[in-house]
Amino acid sequence: MESKEPRQPFYTKIGKHEIYHLYITDTLVNYTGRSRPGMAINGSIPAPALKFTEGDTAEIYVHNGMMMETSIHWHGLVLPNRYDGVSYLTTAPIKPGETHFYKFPLVQHGTYWYHSHTMTQQQSGMYGAFVIHPDKKTPQKEYTLLLSDWTDENPEQVERSLHNQTDWYAIRKGSTPNYAEAIAHDHFKTKLTNEWKRMVAMDVSDVYYDRFFSNGRMTDRAPQFKKGDKVRLHIINGSSSTYFWLKYAGGKITVVANDGEDVQPVQVDRMIIAVAETYDVIVTIPKDGSYEFLATAEDRTKSTSLLLGNGPEVKAKPLPRLRYFEGMKMMNGMMGMDGNMKQMDGMAMANQVMDMNTVMYPEMNGDNPMKKDISAPDQKMADMPGMDMGNNGGIVTLNYGMLKAIKPTNLPAGPVKLLHFNLTGNMNRYVWTINNKTVSESDKILIKKGENVRIILYNNTMMRHPMHLHGHYFRVLNGQGDYSPLKNTLDIMPMETDTIEFAATASGDWFFHCHILYHMMSGMGRIFSYENSPPNPEIPDPANSIKKVYADDRRFFPMAKIGLESNGSDGNISFANTRWKFQELWHLGLNDTKGYESETMFGRYFGQMQWLYAYAGFDYHYKVGVPETNLFGQASDKNNRHAVIAGLAYTLPMLFVADARIDGNGKLRFQLGREDIPLTSRLRFTIMGNTDKEYTAGLRYIITKYFSVSSHYDSDMGLGGGLTLTY
Repeated sequence: MESKEPRQPFYTKIGKHEIYHLYITDTLVNYTGRSRPGMAINGSIPAPALKFTEGDTAEIYVHNGMMMETSIHWHGLVLPNRYDGVSYLTTAPIKPGETHFYKFPLVQHGTYWYHSHTMTQQQSGMYGAFVIHPDKKTPQKEYTLLLSDWTDENPEQVERSLHNQTDWYAIRKGSTPNYAEAIAHDHFKTKLTNEWKRMVAMDVSDVYYDRFFSNGRMTDRAPQFKKGDKVRLHIINGSSSTYFWLKYAGGKITVVANDGEDVQPVQVDRMIIAVAETYDVIVTIPKDGSYEFLATAEDRTKSTSLLLGNGPEVKAKPLPRLRYFEGMKMMNGMMGMDGNMKQMDGMAMANQVMDMNTVMYPEMNGDNPMKKDISAPDQKMADMPGMDMGNNGGIVTLNYGMLKAIKPTNLPAGPVKLLHFNLTGNMNRYVWTINNKTVSESDKILIKKGENVRIILYNNTMMRHPMHLHGHYFRVLNGQGDYSPLKNTLDIMPMETDTIEFAATASGDWFFHCHILYHMMSGMGRIFSYENSPPNPEIPDPANSIKKVYADDRRFFPMAKIGLESNGSDGNISFANTRWKFQELWHLGLNDTKGYESETMFGRYFGQMQWLYAYAGFDYHYKVGVPETNLFGQASDKNNRHAVIAGLAYTLPMLFVADARIDGNGKLRFQLGREDIPLTSRLRFTIMGNTDKEYTAGLRYIITKYFSVSSHYDSDMGLGGGLTLTY
């Protein structure tokens, strides 16, 4: 719904007060002028860029014209705690029809952005650029480039699907390393080793995106620039979960700022920008023409471009597709049987000194052993493909070790509070944590004004994580000593250890979290809380409000798989969150000689990798047939069973699940099985057997996210074929 109050001018300035009005709607207009579902600010995607001058005061009115509450976080800004914009933690949520007023001094300059911090609204289109120019600005040509990702699917469904272990997104990307492809590419052993270590099929990015945008367009154009112009690009990665590789068809990229902070200029051939990071770079228009500034998604599925200049288009060389089995082979060597990353001889991993993309994917360097990435110093490496990272004058890729502040960034003297954060999680159930605890499972971390907080971060997962600290800048200890760069978002790669530190100079509660939206929502974060802070007028009931914050990673997500085949129906419905699951399973034959069974269970997952599941429930089984004994020699009660049950299920190597249980009648059952073994990209094989002499085997061919053609044989129900519905 639209706000009923009269619209004010979008921007006005009165003295040192720069005033903006942002109107949030639930319908956006894309660059073609067409409306489509989504959430928008002032009707468009991306939202309007807000531009200010350092030293002025920002006054921003946010009008919520939607039917749901919302919020706006000012990413990277140092500002009073009450205006930070995290609903229920620092700032009151903006209810439907309400207007929220933000007023804060602009004490910095640089490239920043803003976005919703409510549910998955950012993925739906609620984000925009926030650029603060220096008070004494040197005249220069500039352009703002806001990169983002877009899915036609409801983001709430994306989040639910990730928690339900779907590989539909990988199917759409062509990134399901399956057994048929493994055999065809001589990587059968690689695939077996991968599953022996209980790893699901590798992917670089979790979500399939329909489009990637440059300022809301798949191709943006800036024809106003001419031959010889040096253009400062304010680059913002406003995506929800996509890293972008950046290349420029017109030559070198000169990096001059990161996360709003100026750095000593460094020239590179390419760079990767993490989710939520910003960079200022300078590029030159070498000749007459339109030169492509190419942003390619890390999974290489699609790209988006900005064309700088006017004239014939000059394209940047596209990146090749990923070679997933090479990456999988590398992962096999990095992962131990316990699910933890293992340090390898000679690998001193810190501050991106080794670009994991060139390590895992030699095609990044064109398979040319003489064309090497010189972003990494010489170091002893394991003898693996792609591991030769020597310096012989090849391609220059940006890494954090190259970033050097333009002035000393030493922290003031003070006591040091040392914290160790291991980034943990698992892809099987899409659980993302710090030290194996979600935000809601952790206490706030108390800090005192005047302390220096030092955090040693270790990434024990197979994914990169862009870790963002609200309201503060931290030093990245990257070997530059007094000139260590200041950042607010740190990209930390798999198996990497980084050290950051910041001066505790504020008050209130501040969020520290992974900025991949779906990782944050599942709980990868912590809350820093200053001791003896004055009450926040935005949060009048802190005890009740923090429960709202904790609710994000406690959500239960529904899932269903229902088989409708000629021999009956079998399937399950479940509701699960980070640790707990309620599940209903059934096997319904066509008549009582084929049998009817239902199992109702409630249980909890244990351990960092959640391979152990303990449960209790009730089992009903009825079948007309000859009495049997199970493999333990007990008289089976499966023909007429009404019993409570308790059991343990454990995920074994090769992703088989061993399930041992006992029922209220003292009957034991052991079951072994696995669902959805990937024979091809879309063909799945399921097999199961237990000590009650029940067994089943079947095939399922995936047509869409929700529909499959399936067939299976069941020892009770017989052979059948039909459809499987998946939700």
